Amino acid sequence: MLTDSERFAFDARRIHAFATSGNAYDACQTDQAIETGHTLIILSEGVVALAGAWPIAVTAAGGVLHSVIGKDDDTLDGLAANFQLTPDDILTAVTIARAFGFALDPVFSRVCP
Repeated sequence: MLTDSERFAFDARRIHAFATSGNAYDACQTDQAIETGHTLIILSEGVVALAGAWPIAVTAAGGVLHSVIGKDDDTLDGLAANFQLTPDDILTAVTIARAFGFALDPVFSRVCP
């Protein structure tokens, strides 16, 4: 039998899948179940993104979602703080994008080697 500390020794991540990046963008604006930092997946467009008031694609393909204009000295922690995300939010989205074989946006590729 698992103890409470064993049963709850994980960080649940919320992932939402959409048919189009437009649907994902609209849902971020209207669906209260989608919170900042949740991962958005749009398989048909090869997009993985982070939910927020302005959803940010972590993939090179972004559809209608926003992209990040980064600087060479960006760090994972700094980038997360700029967008009111956690480093784990970004790492989760990047890990999923890589698992699908999607090309990453260069900014996220640089901060998540």
